[in-house]
Amino acid sequence: MASFHLMKQSDTCSSLPQLSLDGDYILGGLFQLHEKYGVTGTATDTENRKPEVLQCHRFKFSSASYQQIQVMRFAIEEINNSTLLLPGISLGYEIFDYCSDLLSYGAALDFLTQKRRGAIPVWNGTNYRPKVISVTGPFGSSQTISVAPLYMSEMIPMVTHGASSVKLSSKNRFPSFFRTIPSDKYQVESIVRILQQFNWNWVAFIGGDNDYSRDALAVFQDEIRPANICLAYQDTIPQNQSLIGRLFNNIAMFNVQVIVVFANVEFVIPFIQKAIDLRVKEKIWIASETWSMNQELIKKSQIERIGTVLGVTVQRHKDLRGFDEFINNTVKSRHENACTDMDLKERCGQICSDCNSTSAQTIIGEDPTYSFVIYSAVYAVAHALHNALRCGTRNCANSEIIAYPYMVTEALKQVKFKLDNQSIEFDENGDPPAHYDIAPVLQCSSECKSGSRRVQTGFHTCCFDCEICSDGKYINHTADPYSCIACQKDEWARIGSTSCTKRSIEYLHSDAPLAIFLMFQASSIILISMAILVLFLYKNDTPVVKSAGGRLCFFMLCCLSMSSSSVFLYIGKPTEAICTLRNSVFIVFYVACLSCLAVRSFQIVCIFKMAAKLPKAYDFWVKHGGQWITIITTTVIMLFLCILWIAIEGPRPNQITLYSEVILDCTYGVIPIFYVIVLFAALLGIACFSFAYMGTDLPKNYNEVYINIL
Repeated sequence: MASFHLMKQSDTCSSLPQLSLDGDYILGGLFQLHEKYGVTGTATDTENRKPEVLQCHRFKFSSASYQQIQVMRFAIEEINNSTLLLPGISLGYEIFDYCSDLLSYGAALDFLTQKRRGAIPVWNGTNYRPKVISVTGPFGSSQTISVAPLYMSEMIPMVTHGASSVKLSSKNRFPSFFRTIPSDKYQVESIVRILQQFNWNWVAFIGGDNDYSRDALAVFQDEIRPANICLAYQDTIPQNQSLIGRLFNNIAMFNVQVIVVFANVEFVIPFIQKAIDLRVKEKIWIASETWSMNQELIKKSQIERIGTVLGVTVQRHKDLRGFDEFINNTVKSRHENACTDMDLKERCGQICSDCNSTSAQTIIGEDPTYSFVIYSAVYAVAHALHNALRCGTRNCANSEIIAYPYMVTEALKQVKFKLDNQSIEFDENGDPPAHYDIAPVLQCSSECKSGSRRVQTGFHTCCFDCEICSDGKYINHTADPYSCIACQKDEWARIGSTSCTKRSIEYLHSDAPLAIFLMFQASSIILISMAILVLFLYKNDTPVVKSAGGRLCFFMLCCLSMSSSSVFLYIGKPTEAICTLRNSVFIVFYVACLSCLAVRSFQIVCIFKMAAKLPKAYDFWVKHGGQWITIITTTVIMLFLCILWIAIEGPRPNQITLYSEVILDCTYGVIPIFYVIVLFAALLGIACFSFAYMGTDLPKNYNEVYINIL
């Protein structure tokens, strides 16, 4: 078998320990660890054009790409520690700095060499086994399209995380290409939907001089025709920064307010910086996923002056569990590159002084947008390799089986698994399901919290303040987000409510403990009174009954029973009849009962203290039934007052509305008459007590003060 050897220095200078790990199967990684803004992805070092002498370290170090490398290492370490995925098989990695096409071809070709031989066979036989089983990266579409043919010819699977060009979906040209980021076709469709949503139909499209932008422009032009969107101006960001100002002059000439910038970040950074320098204001910028969340742009001074930036980004996922701890451990354990001699460093392919000085906080703080797509790319290869080796959950079926790249490629077409509750799979073009997020979320006003209404502050309906709905009001955001609606009379709502609640109806229910207690007491009094009344009627002619008062006692017992029965009128839902009767029945019979007590006490005092002094008056009182006249008179007066009270304005059912309940009660009617009734009953009670008190010095058998008090 014929072969040729690569001119590389791996034998004379070791790679960074963080960029190389041995294993049963090696995964290749191409990451743009150093990048030079202001030039395209095919940047060259004019002083050193030999591909074997890499000068990537002279470019700007990218901490974002360094973070992405760590994600790949983290995923491989997780898989190696797993007992379910590839049991007994160890994965290694070989990662190269892909700073440009020209300077990195040596690294790309290195993946094609046979393991431990450093040569690429001319004839591709069935036993040919390259160093790597798959390649992850490079990030950009142009870089990927440039290097992909090297691997397609050998059916080495490329699973990239950032190459989104539509061209890469062609299986005729790229049969072993897969990606975990959606095609630009879906991204452009999302951007067109944004333009439609806001009725922005006069737009400019600015791109870079590469396949990523050119392919997107072609799709964009196809998509805007049926959407009735006009492409007012289209141009390419020039490599010469002094010429960028011309683009803004043309944008101003065409009076374009909405600018779609679909370009890689190395084009966008000088373009946006020029916009800041030229004081471009009040523009709408639609960003593609490559720069919509770029931290360097976000932190640029005065970037807020250029207008509103709205764009799409790869669907965000929650942070990778354990990644922060992995980074902290990596930073603690890393050591300096084995290349220490200056001459050796000039010939060494992997010089990265910044790698050893980058803090854990810097790595963790980088934008994690692409973390999950890199993570899932590594896991996709691992699952495909697991299937190609016919591995189970405990071990692989046959240790003699050797997986070749073409076997992994075929397995990737069928791979389907869950990773962090996200389905990972590829369609017939090697593309994943399309998922994009709008980023960043830019609104004139944030949506009001639940229970708050919008208070429009300007002409646009999207600009508003929020005002929380007060007590007794609610808001229906679906029907009217601007108005708080008052609850019905029988409803209530707390501050900041989205619905009303029926007020509970409260009155003294018959099953309430207090009601049961009152009914028991009243029933007891009535039963005892009736029992005594029956007994007295039966023994009517006995001296005991006569000394107790005789017929006066019968009347008093009946009045006491009737006044006690009024308790039942206070229990249950008040009605107009009940409200009219409850106070009247009680007060009339209660006054009659008090009159009986007062008259009896008065008679005892008269017998012992007044009869001898005023014999004629006493005789008149006895002969003409003075006691009954007094009782009937007081009772009639009270009855008259009650009739007058009811006739003018008696008690009526009333609702006392509290916060969350309605209490059903009765009014007091005409208050002055009510006070007169109460005062009359009170004076009668005082008179009763006074007569009883006057008899405290009488013989014990006639002293009724204690009975009257009770």
